[in-house]
Amino acid sequence: MALRACGLIIFRRCLIPKMDSTAIEFLLLQASDGIHHWTPPKGHVEPGESDLETALREAQEEAGIEADQLTIIEGFRRELNYVAREKPKTVIYWLAEVKDYDVEVRLSHEHQAYRWLGLHEACQLAQFKEMKAVLQEGHQFLCSTVV
Repeated sequence: MALRACGLIIFRRCLIPKMDSTAIEFLLLQASDGIHHWTPPKGHVEPGESDLETALREAQEEAGIEADQLTIIEGFRRELNYVAREKPKTVIYWLAEVKDYDVEVRLSHEHQAYRWLGLHEACQLAQFKEMKAVLQEGHQFLCSTVV
């Protein structure tokens, strides 16, 4: 049976778009272990927890961002299926916008750094093609939807 994890693709909108990028920036966290990969906050589903509850808990645990500091974007949910450490894994992501552009990010021991990045830069740091695709789909969704 596949390991199941859930997470949030957390983003913020710049009030004044930068000249070299769009107004949307994604939050990526750098893992403290392994290959120090960059991903949105995510983690394994605990017994009795819904997928979305897991995603919200992981945002709080890994980035210090509470559920009431976020707005979940309706209509976007993506499921990734891949092999991690020789086991099948399923990760479900939702889009979530921070209500405060200057929200404080507080990392757990599981991560050593964070960055707010435009789509191009986020895709460069995200080493896995599945993650790049989800970031691109999320960006396209946000740009084509009045939210």
